[in-house]
Amino acid sequence: MKERQFYMVRDDVLSESMQKTLEAKSLLDRGKVKTVAEAAEKVGLSRSAFYKYRDGIFPFHTMIKEKIITLSINLEDRSGALSSLLTIVASVGCNVLTINQTIPLQGRANVTLTIETNGLRGEINELLSTLNRMEAVERVEVIGTGA
Repeated sequence: MKERQFYMVRDDVLSESMQKTLEAKSLLDRGKVKTVAEAAEKVGLSRSAFYKYRDGIFPFHTMIKEKIITLSINLEDRSGALSSLLTIVASVGCNVLTINQTIPLQGRANVTLTIETNGLRGEINELLSTLNRMEAVERVEVIGTGA
């Protein structure tokens, strides 16, 4: 299967149907209407056009905001190290989705941490730098991102 490609375009180059689809999705998300039929009617769009575009067009802030990141972290085997790491992640507004940790070998374990960054206060690079500065952390790298 071919990998999906994404493009960022200005709103003034979107077709009228695409713009109206975004308006209809916003009405639904904010609870201003209850059904797709209501939303489509309110913005002057056919339901078929709404369904054609709804899964393929998103406001830019939504794509950035709803990001999921998977980190690989080499962590020294010491009491409280993982707890301290998770405290930092939570303190910047991230939500931990999964934690996988290997059995420590030669005093080190690998932790794979998947976090949701919807509430992230600051930049992801700041979080990575903070984690890298932890005494028990040897390396942090992003191994996956998604929405």
